[in-house]
Amino acid sequence: MSEKSSSSGSEEDVDPESGQPVELGGVLSKWTNYIHGWQDRWVVLKNNTLSYYKSEDEREYGCRGSLCLSKAVITPHEFDECRFDISVNDSVWYLRAEDPEHRLQWIESIELHKAESGYGSESSLRRHGSMLSLTSAASALSATSTSSFKKGHRLCEKLAEMETFRDILCRQVDTLQKYFDSCADGVSKDEFQRDRVVDEDEDDFPATSKPDGDCYHNNNGSKEKLFAPASPKGINGIDFKGEAITFKATTAGILSTMSHCIELMLKREDSWQKRMDKELEKRRRVEDAYKSAVIELKKKSHYGGPDYEEGPNSLIKEDEFFDAVEAALDRQDKIEEQCQSEKVRIPRLTPVPPGDVYSSIGAHRYASKVEEMVQNHMTYSLQDVGGDANWQLVIEEGEMKVYRREVEENGIVLDPLKATHSVKGVTGHEVCHYFWDTAVRMDWETTIENFNVVETLSDNAIIVYQTHKRVWPASQRDVLYVSAIRKILATNENDPDTWLVCNFSVDHDNAPPSNRCVRAKINVAMICQTLVSPPEGDKEISRDNILCRITYVANVNPGGWAPASVLRAVAKREYPKFLKRFTSYVQEKTTGKPILF
Repeated sequence: MSEKSSSSGSEEDVDPESGQPVELGGVLSKWTNYIHGWQDRWVVLKNNTLSYYKSEDEREYGCRGSLCLSKAVITPHEFDECRFDISVNDSVWYLRAEDPEHRLQWIESIELHKAESGYGSESSLRRHGSMLSLTSAASALSATSTSSFKKGHRLCEKLAEMETFRDILCRQVDTLQKYFDSCADGVSKDEFQRDRVVDEDEDDFPATSKPDGDCYHNNNGSKEKLFAPASPKGINGIDFKGEAITFKATTAGILSTMSHCIELMLKREDSWQKRMDKELEKRRRVEDAYKSAVIELKKKSHYGGPDYEEGPNSLIKEDEFFDAVEAALDRQDKIEEQCQSEKVRIPRLTPVPPGDVYSSIGAHRYASKVEEMVQNHMTYSLQDVGGDANWQLVIEEGEMKVYRREVEENGIVLDPLKATHSVKGVTGHEVCHYFWDTAVRMDWETTIENFNVVETLSDNAIIVYQTHKRVWPASQRDVLYVSAIRKILATNENDPDTWLVCNFSVDHDNAPPSNRCVRAKINVAMICQTLVSPPEGDKEISRDNILCRITYVANVNPGGWAPASVLRAVAKREYPKFLKRFTSYVQEKTTGKPILF
């Protein structure tokens, strides 16, 4: 797994010219779905956006998905040192890097892009400016509707007028302040000069007023120097009366404009309140729908991420695991029912070899093992379920009974299962032949996804590899086993005609275990005995006179980490269905055909 980027260090993560984080691209493993699992994808980090492509060569065809990182949450995985998750609202990407160092590089680069995203960051201010004008706000508002544009335009005009009035008023205040300061300076100088003259001439001051009017007698007989007051128009050339009139007009304009603004806002208050109430109601409905969806999602336990797969660190609870498996099995049953109703069976010419072919042990490397398995099953599998065997009856449907012994080893369920059944109109040879023959297996076996014969050992023994359909969230299982069919020779004339098919796990170089499936181990046997009731008179034996007694035993080690309760529930549900489905198929295939003993 390789990664390419235009960034090699923390000091070079930002473009010195634009100030923006540089582009980063490379191969990451992305979780696609529970069928395909982890897949390598070309991932590009650019302009605050994380995009992925099927491969680097397919970038010109467009990305397959992208995330905006402004509100993204990056979470390094607790157990997997190479994995990190990126979530934006309800969208989650599960990603794995080649090693922990590359994961750290990706996380740091994503965090850098995220920090530089959104309005308010340093680069964003450089790009967009530090504040919005009322004009741009009005333009944005105008895009909403024509009516709102007109009202907003009038209000903005009034606000602009108030800005103008404020500038004029500030200039007038400055002018008046200069006038008042000049007046204060003139009065201070006049008082200082008057006090000095009075002090110097107090004794010799004449009693009569001077003709120039500079002195006069006040009411108490004292003399006081009179200086001509400073003319307001003479101080700095300021027209006090004119400034006062302008100041009054400006303040009146401000008050009028403020009144108009208040009037406009009062008129719009009702409409805005109604719109706000509508938006609040919409928000409440959306929140209620979201809560309902979350509750429904939890009920269905439909998790798509790898953390909710079967595994040692799975986050899914046991009851949710059970519900999900039950739902998946129900869906498979419905699909199978539709397929059966639409499918037209193709007649298969599968000639059944005579029993003598299946009587011999055969010469191959597993011959002794097959013989050992056959003898063990004939000795122990046909024993009665009573006594000290601790078999528990779990299902009884007509002639069919299913027993189970609860056995666990290292937390893995290894419950042996045993089923007994009686089927009219078929022989043990016919039942075992259709159970062993791979040419017709897909006609009745609905749990298998695909299979192939790895090696043919002899005429009555083969090695088969098969994968079973995935039942999410459980992992997919596969099995590799020897399958042998044998006719058991009778030791005395009273013994019923007995046939046996045994399947037991082996290893083979052409079918090694893979990471895609969990390899299960099996030891299965189907033992069929044919019972014949004498016909009346001289009539020939017909299918009405024969009965097949079936004993089916299964010892399965499923492997993996599935909960014990789920495995037992699935076994209890699926084994009876399998046995009824298979025996019905055999009856259908043999109807109207000669009896094969």
